[in-house]
Amino acid sequence: MARKKSTKSPILETAVLDYRHEEAKRKNIPPAGLAAQGRVQEKPKIQYSYDPHLPPVLRFDATGESDRLPELLEQSRRRPLNSDEIDLLAAALRNREPWLEWTGKREKKGFEVDPVALHIHERISTQAILKVIARQDVQRDLFADPQMEYSKAVQFYRHDVDWANRMILGDSLSVMASLARREDLAGKVQTIYMDPPYGIKFASNFQPEIGKRDVKDRESDLTREPEMVKAYRDTWTLGVHSYLAYLRDRLILCKELLADSGSIFIQISDENLHRVRCLMDEVFGPKNFVSLITFSKTGGFSGSYIDNVCDFLLWYAKDIERIKYSSLFRLKLSSDESDSKYNSVEQENGHRLPLSQTEVPGKVFRVDTLVSQGYVENLSKPFKFHEEEMPIANNCHWKTTNEGMLRLVRADRIVKTTNTLGYLRYLEDFSVGHIGNVWQDIGGIQSRSDPKIYAVQTATKIIERCLLMTTDPGDLVLDPTCGSGTTAYVAEQWGRRWITIDTSRVALALARQRLLTATFPFYRVREDFSTHPAAPTENCAELIEKQETLPAANPQRGFIYKTVPHITLKSIAQNTALDGIFARHQPVLDERLAGLNAALAAVSPAVREKLQAKLAAKERTEGRKAVTDADRRRWNLPKKEWKAWEVPFDTDPDWPKDLQNALTAYRLAWRAKMDEVNACIAAHAEQEELVDQPEVIRNIARVSGPFSMEAVMPAEESLMEPSPIGGNPEEELDTFGDVGGYGEAVNAEAHLDKMRRLLQADGIRFPNNKMLAFTRLDACSFEFIHAEGEWRTEDGETHLVAVSFGPQFGPVTAWQVEQALPVAARRGFQDLVFAGFSFDAAAQAIIQEDPNPNIRCHLAHISPDVNMGNLLKETPGSQLFTVFGSPRTRLIPAEDGEFVIEMEGVDIYDPINNTILPSRADKVAAWFLDTDYDGRTFCITQAFFPDKSAWGKIGRALKGVLDEGRFAALTGTVSLPFPKGMHSRVAVKVIDPRGNEVMAVHRLNPGGTYESA
Repeated sequence: MARKKSTKSPILETAVLDYRHEEAKRKNIPPAGLAAQGRVQEKPKIQYSYDPHLPPVLRFDATGESDRLPELLEQSRRRPLNSDEIDLLAAALRNREPWLEWTGKREKKGFEVDPVALHIHERISTQAILKVIARQDVQRDLFADPQMEYSKAVQFYRHDVDWANRMILGDSLSVMASLARREDLAGKVQTIYMDPPYGIKFASNFQPEIGKRDVKDRESDLTREPEMVKAYRDTWTLGVHSYLAYLRDRLILCKELLADSGSIFIQISDENLHRVRCLMDEVFGPKNFVSLITFSKTGGFSGSYIDNVCDFLLWYAKDIERIKYSSLFRLKLSSDESDSKYNSVEQENGHRLPLSQTEVPGKVFRVDTLVSQGYVENLSKPFKFHEEEMPIANNCHWKTTNEGMLRLVRADRIVKTTNTLGYLRYLEDFSVGHIGNVWQDIGGIQSRSDPKIYAVQTATKIIERCLLMTTDPGDLVLDPTCGSGTTAYVAEQWGRRWITIDTSRVALALARQRLLTATFPFYRVREDFSTHPAAPTENCAELIEKQETLPAANPQRGFIYKTVPHITLKSIAQNTALDGIFARHQPVLDERLAGLNAALAAVSPAVREKLQAKLAAKERTEGRKAVTDADRRRWNLPKKEWKAWEVPFDTDPDWPKDLQNALTAYRLAWRAKMDEVNACIAAHAEQEELVDQPEVIRNIARVSGPFSMEAVMPAEESLMEPSPIGGNPEEELDTFGDVGGYGEAVNAEAHLDKMRRLLQADGIRFPNNKMLAFTRLDACSFEFIHAEGEWRTEDGETHLVAVSFGPQFGPVTAWQVEQALPVAARRGFQDLVFAGFSFDAAAQAIIQEDPNPNIRCHLAHISPDVNMGNLLKETPGSQLFTVFGSPRTRLIPAEDGEFVIEMEGVDIYDPINNTILPSRADKVAAWFLDTDYDGRTFCITQAFFPDKSAWGKIGRALKGVLDEGRFAALTGTVSLPFPKGMHSRVAVKVIDPRGNEVMAVHRLNPGGTYESA
């Protein structure tokens, strides 16, 4: 990955960082380009142990024996019951937990899952791309590439390597089984966030194109991705019945993956909330239910009746006794309805009055009860407050001891209410309140920094709260329903490790771009900077100016969070440190009070009458309620003396100067005491960490850490397995019609036979619209060769042709290509056709390398409509097999021995019309370069998006560090210059609007010239 250095920017080293999970490891799964050169240990299918056409209803008998009770009762009228019947009746009378029953549940005792192997197709590092822009060296460790020796690299799943986050294309059931059994992740996932489809509508299940978020229930909006088609049919073939079975199987795998302290959140609407909750009770147990969270949406669906304005989160624990939980808080506001009891204010001089009567700022407070229910011998006695004996009600007690009560009095925390005493609680005693399970502040996705890009995208704040409540930095988060990658985005922001899974290439393409171009705050990690010159208070801007390098941050050490004191009655009553403060300040206050009373004695009767007249005038003009406690203390002077709790809060201009000065001196002494008392109370209070407010280090832009794009490797044996289907149900549900309708293969053998017949009848269409028809095409049983035949070329020659079909619901992989090529070569075939519904980019690269010049290889798209069955009103017609070309790219020499790639366009396959469209470069969704392609894994070193705003966030974050103009190059069709790398190969990958990938490889020969692979 070395590149030629130009103007090195040391500032970039400190201005852009990412998080690395140094202690975490993962298994070395096969790189796509190496899959055929090693062995993946075969594992048997995993058995998971658990009625046709029954409505989903709550039942209280899992055996169904209770259905016999009406007949049994009728029999008991005519004859005595035998012992078995009596036992059945007795069992029915016992209390039972309800369970949800649906079609096929009682008959199906369990299910099998194939723990498939996974392939790594791409490694992605935003840091690496930024270094290319800055003309700096790019090392492979930026991609978390283990760089293992070949002998170890092909020992798949046997070695631990450094952690990288993961996006996986495939069915979540198989992928989760693989993670649990092949990678030993069972019991290691801390939190799972799952957002299954809300209902059967297209918009709730998929998005057909990257830029098309307006999804309707039209045939043109139906996805053509084979994995998505299978998932949609598996989920909704029998309506809600198959939906519940689909969900239950995945929940069982989720439970296996969860740590004992783990949590799972299911996002759902009211359409299936009641059913899914019953399902969660069944899998996780009712006792592990944590909460039903209700959150608001942007706007409700207007209906005939009331608008639906909220969705729901079902929160369950793996084991509620061991659940990991951190409280989330919101800032308390006296204006909030929930905090409406904070309706009074204490001003700087100690005056307390209702908030409605003043605009002068002060400490907002409320008066709480000081009494608890129940008789306690030493606490159920009267208490003397301000020389008045305060009784306590029968069968009640004070909340603290007599010593604690005295401490509260001296701290000015007890007030007299109508007929008892109350505890004065300031809003700032605990300035935050717990966030409950009703989230009305969510709204929709309106952020300009993270806009909506997917039809069914979840707001980041929802997942953010879920993860902050149930995980710590460094914990592993799983989302089996990736969508636009919101879970990955939030997990990355908060320093959690993440794995996301989806069957949609469109979803993963959007998620990849979202993570690749994201920026986040850099949160200070515990101890990580303790020995650094910038720690703990030096501004990182100074560090950047010095061009020093910050250490890599490991979030598993935890963040440093903002804390708030949690002052309670108990913490004050038991705070013995206050006693010394009281003892030190009381003599001063006594002395000042004596001076104040001495000045009071000198006030003349005329002044007293004048002050009384002011009080009477205010009562007369504004009303008795307008007169405050401060007014009475100021104008209604006592005859002899003030007690400490009667001292006025402020002076009056008509007071004698000596009295004014004496009161000012007293209030200064009182303020000094209360400031020290309040500081002591805060210092000895428990501190609550605000886990959503970690300390941010300024002037550092954080980007996503390394992550990989992976996919399921179709199992070889799956093509030869017998059908698990024993026949159609006797009566079909009104959902998709006949389950065994047109074109639906019930097993692999039937699928291959169907593909062969269609190919023989239709032939293959090439990009120049020329057709080649087979003169014969017969089935064969060679390894990875499924048919062999002949066709006649344009020059009249007859060629022997082999055909290798991809799986029914998956791509043609590099592994399949490398296995089929030598078989075809040994048997003397002249042409080899790989026919599939989709193709891995690595498979395309291997074919372009042309490993055997005696065989011409062709990649033929099978029209996805062949797989759609009854989902389409019209059955597929002709031209079902279409050969597509590679991206139209040119390798151009540049200055200083470097090169650039120009991407001129790509042949985009239109699955709706089954045509190949030669498209301009600006019509692609994205294109990437690996400027030193090693043939194993595509490492993105340059990433281009026609969306000119894609790199905007990073460009703005690095303003002053990297010229924003450099990011403009990443929206064009010509790459940045790059030198020849160690492997002398450059790979170009282009993503079309439907998420499909096509790839071209260019070789650089040792002489420095270039050629296309």
